[in-house]
Amino acid sequence: GCGKSSFLRLLAGLEEPTFGTIEMNGEPIKGAGLDRGVVFQDYGLFPWMTAGDNIMLALKKRFKDKSKKELKKIAMDSLASVGLKEEVFGMLPKSLSGGMKQRCAIATAFGIDPPVLLMDEPTSALDPISTSKIEELAMELKKDYTIVMVTHNMQQATRISDKTAFFLLGEVVEFSDTDTLFSMPKDKRTEDYITGRFG
Repeated sequence: GCGKSSFLRLLAGLEEPTFGTIEMNGEPIKGAGLDRGVVFQDYGLFPWMTAGDNIMLALKKRFKDKSKKELKKIAMDSLASVGLKEEVFGMLPKSLSGGMKQRCAIATAFGIDPPVLLMDEPTSALDPISTSKIEELAMELKKDYTIVMVTHNMQQATRISDKTAFFLLGEVVEFSDTDTLFSMPKDKRTEDYITGRFG
């Protein structure tokens, strides 16, 4: 309720700011674009389509000049990159675990090869083992992508993020290197939150 997901939706171009502009590489963001891959916490997979067809749907919009065979190869490579076996391609979402669905959603998002990945609490509904796998994947992906991840899990932020912003009541209270924010917060509200005085 402090504005994290709303902020991510603004970055994704799914919401319009009431004032000001949001810029990426010096250019204002105008609506959703293929330069940003989005991973929602509810996976965002169409339940009547296989995992592969879900990924292919996004790829068709991104790579209009590629054949179905080429798109399938990209989709299969994307699944393999998130640690899923090729048989997952033909499975419906209802046959997949929460962690597998989330990895399919991530494969869909980065299959379009965007420079920026936006993740809205991608592990909030997952068990510890699945969460660990998604975190390992994020650590690997951040070598090639800029990742903005919303999380309410402070331990997760310390494990995987280079920079952290603390939001409270719709305000960015503090933003800095993760180590600095957690060890030497400048704002008392940040300190109170990370030390458990509230929240």
